[in-house]
Amino acid sequence: MDLSGKNVVIGVTGGIAVYKMCEVVSTLRKRGADVFVVMTKNATQFVSPLTFETLSNHRVISDTFDRDFEWEVEHVSLAKKADVFVVAPCTANVAGKLASGIADDFLTTTAMAMKCPILIAPAMNVNMISSPAYQNNEKILRERGYKFIEPGCGFLACGDIGRGRLAEPEDIVDAVERALFPKRDLEGKTVLVTAGATAEPIDPVRFITNRSSGKMGVSIAQAAINRGAKVILIAGKVAVDLPQNAETELVNTTKEMFDAVMANLPRADIIIKAAAPADYSVKYTDSKIKSDTLTLKLTKNPDIAKAVGEKKGDKILVVFSAETENLIANATKKLASKHADMVVANDVTKAGAGFDVDTNVVTIITAKGAKDYPMMTKKALADVILDEATALK
Repeated sequence: MDLSGKNVVIGVTGGIAVYKMCEVVSTLRKRGADVFVVMTKNATQFVSPLTFETLSNHRVISDTFDRDFEWEVEHVSLAKKADVFVVAPCTANVAGKLASGIADDFLTTTAMAMKCPILIAPAMNVNMISSPAYQNNEKILRERGYKFIEPGCGFLACGDIGRGRLAEPEDIVDAVERALFPKRDLEGKTVLVTAGATAEPIDPVRFITNRSSGKMGVSIAQAAINRGAKVILIAGKVAVDLPQNAETELVNTTKEMFDAVMANLPRADIIIKAAAPADYSVKYTDSKIKSDTLTLKLTKNPDIAKAVGEKKGDKILVVFSAETENLIANATKKLASKHADMVVANDVTKAGAGFDVDTNVVTIITAKGAKDYPMMTKKALADVILDEATALK
């Protein structure tokens, strides 16, 4: 993509992943962007400012009180000229400062003056990124409109294995391009998304459900909103915050989800069935069952995806297929039996895939065939699913 005429300001903080940003700066320059680098003093311990000066062709700033410059209030000047500001890698320390409004060095002062989109690419130990303190700071920044470039999973510099690796350079560059040229390909479209698990009550204290967290469906809903769609989100039991700009209907049972989906179907252009509705229900008992043994007679619930497939007409229907064996065969069978246009299939026994994790490994199946995707965050996968779904039209 040609980025000529665009000004990208990159704030580099002190982490071992600083070296990756050399490739980011180089790639953005090759694509025509004017790149300005701001470093914290800790960051200069990992990569010399001279390296970034050579790659960007601009002086690197790391000292608020540096006197060797042409006169202008530089943090304000950078903020005025920036089309996008990227903090990468972003340490837990700097994320905390940004969330708290602390501006005690050139990077945080510059960030505070920014009016352009701000992208945060966190990089830290797996226990730090999952800590309540960091999670709260990230929540605050997201609420303020900061966009996050999701970290990767794998071997970390400290020796731990888990989430917290700085996103790869190509992913950071892609995020910069999306911020500069946001995709609005779903404007004028209505996307109906189901998310989470339904719960079938047995008695006042017990119910049948499954392990779905709703992370995938909620990620799809948010991605569709970001791309300009009107989103109808029908959510069962979820473990994540729901998008603020969706038309949301909360349900409990599969029958309630069925009724909500069918009632809203006429308004939808694309239907994405990311929820995990319970396949069976049981006759409800008004009082708590007290027995040494318990036998439940299960009744098959209505098949929401099949009902939509039979009535959808020229609408696009995307369904999910969570399998433990014969992934492609079972998912392909589902494509036909549900009258779906696309199946997102995953083997829930694989590491990094399935329920209640932040990543997924999927195969997307359409009438044209199957395409495998590597492990990625569910937020990144959401855009992949929307890309594939819109390509079917």
